[in-house]
Amino acid sequence: MSSISQTLSLKHGLSLWCPQLASVSQISESSCIASARFSRRFTVSASSFANENREYVIVGGGNSAGYAARTFVEHGMANGKLCIVSKEAHAPYERPALTKGYLFPLDKKPARLPGFHTCVGSGGERQTPEWYNEKGIEMLYEDPVTNIDIEKQTLKTNSGKLVKYGALIIATGCTASRFPDKIGGNLGGVHYIRDVADANSLISSLEKAKKVVVVGGGYIGMEVAAAAVGWKLDTTIIFPEDHLMTRLFTPSLGQKYEELYQDCGVKFVKGASIEHLEAGSDGRVVGVKLGNGSTIEADTVVIGIGAKPVVGPFESIGLNSSVGGIQVDGQFRTNIPGIFAIGDVAAFPLKMYNRVARVEHVDHARRSAKHCVQSLLTAHTATYDYLPSFYSRVFEYEGSQRKVWWQFFGDNVGETVEIGNFDPKVATFWIDSGKLKGIFLESGSPEEFQLLPKLARSQPPIDIGKLQKASSVEEALEIAQSSLQVEAKV
Repeated sequence: MSSISQTLSLKHGLSLWCPQLASVSQISESSCIASARFSRRFTVSASSFANENREYVIVGGGNSAGYAARTFVEHGMANGKLCIVSKEAHAPYERPALTKGYLFPLDKKPARLPGFHTCVGSGGERQTPEWYNEKGIEMLYEDPVTNIDIEKQTLKTNSGKLVKYGALIIATGCTASRFPDKIGGNLGGVHYIRDVADANSLISSLEKAKKVVVVGGGYIGMEVAAAAVGWKLDTTIIFPEDHLMTRLFTPSLGQKYEELYQDCGVKFVKGASIEHLEAGSDGRVVGVKLGNGSTIEADTVVIGIGAKPVVGPFESIGLNSSVGGIQVDGQFRTNIPGIFAIGDVAAFPLKMYNRVARVEHVDHARRSAKHCVQSLLTAHTATYDYLPSFYSRVFEYEGSQRKVWWQFFGDNVGETVEIGNFDPKVATFWIDSGKLKGIFLESGSPEEFQLLPKLARSQPPIDIGKLQKASSVEEALEIAQSSLQVEAKV
């Protein structure tokens, strides 16, 4: 028997905290010492390696790789110097689109490549395959790294190719957590989403589906279920907790979103464990058997129970991965000279909270890539100072009864104050020791959303009683902003 509660985690999980590391300073000191010993060696003949561009190699083809490539170009260090080795068949793209616009039915104008190649998600240039060619960046597609020799500074790929590097950036990201085969995790009609191929496979099922079950109440669950509503499919979300998004949402906030989804026809099975997925005579999934003995019929099942960092090829060389990812310092240097890690796979010092985190989110993927490359190429030595942020946008297709767009910044610790009736706005404030620590806002204006990171980073003292009496989200934000202004004067 497999219980979801044993494996379920948030796709873009707020963070994976690593308490075994006592302080941020311990990481910084050890990694800086390693970096001081780093020197590149180029002593090999040209003919024996698959890549012509060998000074800098990025392993991984996701968001981080695309933004790192842009930073190399901005510093004039890409042309003839940079190679990207990827298991993907496509140039780097904005991965969040896969569980949002990409899953829309054809009549609702779904997102498609090349429309969401990096770096359009941050307002940058669309980096198509032609862009990489024009910039002199070598791309090795569909050939993941399987082995590394740090003495010879070489990588071996799945096809047997040898790739030489001077400095190596690991940007392998995560892979979807899967159900074991013995309980039906690999049946036809069972889907996981991490790349375009996964999303295309799911779309093929949705085109024929009648009953969809989504396992997991986090980002994947909410976003895929919203897309299934657009296909007008019978949709059920199953999860072990008592409300949606328990790692971020309060019970009250979770209830509001559940009611919205229910108004759209989505059904919920909460507090549930899964015994196994049932197969029909053709080997395809036909149902989800729950721990209480009941069965939910399904011809399509989407598993969204979290993700695991891809550290496998690098565990044998002495990189510290005991922290739930590859441990790095504030410049994304690992404990091995000349090797860096960025994005979802990196466990880094979260400076403003003095603890270590691995954050699965596109904003961190973008920022960590830029910071790492700047540190590698310049005298830039500032410690990465990241403010955790998360967002989701769903039901953004024609015919939807309402669009959902929320943002969160900061840390969800302390007591909470919720303001607003979800028509359409609602805001939640996290307050600890009299200071504002985190803030969530649904359906804010551009100006209101821009205020959130300022509040979360400044952590101003705030009058809880006054905040609780706010008659609207707008008034609550004005109270928080006034606290920010008072602190600035002090």
